[in-house]
Amino acid sequence: MSFYWAEADEHPGGTVPSALTTAVAPMRLAMRGTDRATPRCVALDGEIGRSVACRIYALRPSPCREFNWHGEQGEPNERCNRARQRHGLPPLPPP
Repeated sequence: MSFYWAEADEHPGGTVPSALTTAVAPMRLAMRGTDRATPRCVALDGEIGRSVACRIYALRPSPCREFNWHGEQGEPNERCNRARQRHGLPPLPPP
């Protein structure tokens, strides 16, 4: 997902490391790697299905901040389960 260019750290108040982004439209950026047919964010470390972590979690862009983790506030996240399915992983149980 893309985000507004001013979220990048080269702009006042921006936090997302510009070196990890790519332009996808006028005034829109995406994390490198997420604009591919098989997306994988350049900031994601680890092995999917085992252990992963975002290297820039505190600096992540708005689409990542808006993506609730499964079970946050007692709610399931079907987008999370769809992403898991794309990687051959089973859905998470209801919270």
